[in-house]
Amino acid sequence: MHKPVVVGRAVASRVMIVGQAPGDKEPKLGRPFAWTAGKTLFKWFAGSPGWTEDQVRDRIYFAAVCRCFPGKNPAGGDRVPGLDEIENCAQWLRAEVELLQPELILAVGKLAITQFLPPAPLSDTIGQSFRVRYHGHEVDCIPLPHPSGASPWPRVEPGKTLLQKALHLVAMHPAVKKSVNS
Repeated sequence: MHKPVVVGRAVASRVMIVGQAPGDKEPKLGRPFAWTAGKTLFKWFAGSPGWTEDQVRDRIYFAAVCRCFPGKNPAGGDRVPGLDEIENCAQWLRAEVELLQPELILAVGKLAITQFLPPAPLSDTIGQSFRVRYHGHEVDCIPLPHPSGASPWPRVEPGKTLLQKALHLVAMHPAVKKSVNS
């Protein structure tokens, strides 16, 4: 793991985005989702709900399962954090949820999704909203695929349609209407 990244702006929000971990560019740029995955994520939000990157960054709290860049995978791409790294950082995510008590968590990518839901194929989770209990806190969770571009899933069917359905659920959620659309 490499040096921690700034998790996001200090935003008291009803909505929380939880990603996997910062990429290699985020520590230098000092903000989450600052490179390729961020460009895709903000493009998704600009399309369906119609939000700008600044609207999202100003009104939604950003968190991550792991706080540091886990390093490169020798086979290519970023390495998925190991169980020890996830456990080492778990206290931070738990504390953020306890403190902010969000009404909606947007879990981005399989690793983030499995912090809130049992492991399942993306086609069984994306495009749906779930009521979950996370360390005693009841919260809605809308899973989104990882926007890194490493997987073609969100660009081909059924991923493409399920992603649009998920983004519609996000746009219509009462917490989003109160937070982002205000």
